[in-house]
Amino acid sequence: MTMKFASMDELKEAVARHYGTPCLMIDLDVVEKNIERAQKLCDAAGVAARPHIKTHKNPQIAAMQQRAGARGITCQKLGEAEVMADGGLDDILITYNILGDEKLARLGALAATRTIAVAADNPVTIEGLPKAAAIAGRPLNVLVECDSGRKRAGVETPGEAIELARMIAAAPGLAFAGFVFYPVENAIGAAQTFRDEAVSGVREAGLEPRILSSGGTPNLATLSQFSGITEHRAGTYIFNDRMMMAAGMASLDDCALHVLATVVSRAAPERGILDSGSKTLTSDPGGGLDGFGLIREYPEARIAAFAEEHGMLDLSRCNDRPPVGTLVRIVPNHVCVTVNMFDRYVAVRGTELIGQMDVAARGRLG
Repeated sequence: MTMKFASMDELKEAVARHYGTPCLMIDLDVVEKNIERAQKLCDAAGVAARPHIKTHKNPQIAAMQQRAGARGITCQKLGEAEVMADGGLDDILITYNILGDEKLARLGALAATRTIAVAADNPVTIEGLPKAAAIAGRPLNVLVECDSGRKRAGVETPGEAIELARMIAAAPGLAFAGFVFYPVENAIGAAQTFRDEAVSGVREAGLEPRILSSGGTPNLATLSQFSGITEHRAGTYIFNDRMMMAAGMASLDDCALHVLATVVSRAAPERGILDSGSKTLTSDPGGGLDGFGLIREYPEARIAAFAEEHGMLDLSRCNDRPPVGTLVRIVPNHVCVTVNMFDRYVAVRGTELIGQMDVAARGRLG
């Protein structure tokens, strides 16, 4: 299906007629511009782009990123990696501790046919990974995940990172491949210190970290400040959202994804109801943003609260207030979690309707 319309209003009406609301609309023209921009930032810094697919969850979009120059992809979960491999993608880094016989068997089967690397931050994870390597019938590349201040996963000291690297190198079927970082945006120096001490320590042990991987869309702006990394993992940039706008990493025109929603109630002059509640836009506050999404057509309107299927509109600041039946485009606070609520995208280019694309790795959380 490809249909060209004279205006955005006509396009919205066609999308609602064919696909209903709420639905996800992505503008492939903007997607391509975002891919090009991120690739240029990586190229300028002399690092490889290894985009994180946890945002878009679609093999076709991952292939677009690779055609633009990306080296491989990043997945957060094994299930995502399986979907990407089924879609023809290769050179996959899984940045998550993989535990348990069921997952190790799946990892081994995947690594038998694709180039796979995984991250680990503890001995228990590393002790299980040789089972996957044995199933794959070839060595499995393992990186040590390092925490340089974000306080998520990752070892907290270079000494711990060096010990895990030694453990990986000594384990049957495993190959130490390097380190994974996710720097705090305003504390690149801490990540640099961690990286330098860890690299020096493993080299003294006779090991060479081939991959030194940084991450985060906001950190695309500071790539040149983190010296000695070989690649960068970024995900949100593909669509952008209100969080990336607040971080100064995107403008409204850089937001490639919108939730198309309908105003379904106007019970009082200063309030309304959208057909998009917490099961659509999610309850993610986006780090303290005002409301739960930005409405393109009514930017003064505030999505103030949710029920599961209701988005409560505060229209008190609006001179122009939408009547029942109005179609609106919403930029979500956090696009990654919003995407995971849907089975499909509706793809457009400007005011041209292209058709639908699957959110293929939706719900693949294991």
